[in-house]
Amino acid sequence: MTSPTLSARAWAQLALLGLIWGGSFLAIRTALDEIPPLTSVLFRTAIAAAILWPIVLLRGLPLPRSPRPLIGLLVMGLLNNVIPFSLMAWGQMYIPTGLTSILNANSAVFGVLVAALLLADERLTLRKTAGVLLGFAGVVIAIGPTQLLALDLTSLAQLAVVAGTLSYAFAGVWARKRLGGLPPLVSAAGMLTASSLIMLPLVLVMDGPPRLALSAVTWGAIAYYAAVATALAYLLYYRVLAVAGSGNVMLVTLLIPPVAITLGALVRDETLAPTAYLGFALLAAGLTVLGSGRRPKRV
Repeated sequence: MTSPTLSARAWAQLALLGLIWGGSFLAIRTALDEIPPLTSVLFRTAIAAAILWPIVLLRGLPLPRSPRPLIGLLVMGLLNNVIPFSLMAWGQMYIPTGLTSILNANSAVFGVLVAALLLADERLTLRKTAGVLLGFAGVVIAIGPTQLLALDLTSLAQLAVVAGTLSYAFAGVWARKRLGGLPPLVSAAGMLTASSLIMLPLVLVMDGPPRLALSAVTWGAIAYYAAVATALAYLLYYRVLAVAGSGNVMLVTLLIPPVAITLGALVRDETLAPTAYLGFALLAAGLTVLGSGRRPKRV
């Protein structure tokens, strides 16, 4: 039994999600011209949480009351927002936005591997193993084997982005184990709030009080990646997931890098080495293998 067939409307929503997330890499890099990485993350989580909570309340969704889900949201915020957002924002200061988006696609590969190691119902089959190996080969080629040994700012920035994708993978497992009983929108708003509470003292210590006297371009970039690429994207993601299934939603990972690469070239005059494109091709092949033949979860 294969994943649900995508309707024209689902394809349009999936493409829109890819465009939105693809544009977020340029928006984040633009904001980093004026604000530090940790401050950029605080703006992202706090603004997105402030947008999602009124929607949660208007829909009358049940809120967590006991300590267990609250602790779960705190850990989820750390794994899904604080760690990956911070690592990737820092990494983007030293590598092109297009390359960041390519390395970010590795999150789906790590997700399969970590799930196989920690979840009993996610065995690492031959097909999954082939997909994971192709994905990892793509990441190594995109970074460059010699670059991995250099340990300069460029290589460290690329490794930081890859480490962020590993954190996403652990977040996926944590969500399945600890947040299964919460409505998805409540989980999103809760973890973003928890992330903001974690980020605020870090920003005050590392960056100082956030400056509000920023250029219109910077505020526009912040508004895009916080309101559109985080809050709105969560709403759209859950809608697509409901109609398309998790196997088809993985396709969005393949749509993001071309958007980010194109925007980086047009707006920031970025260029990527040929190995980056070869690495993405291998990574895309791995993701295609991983997404093929996925069975929809029974509900």
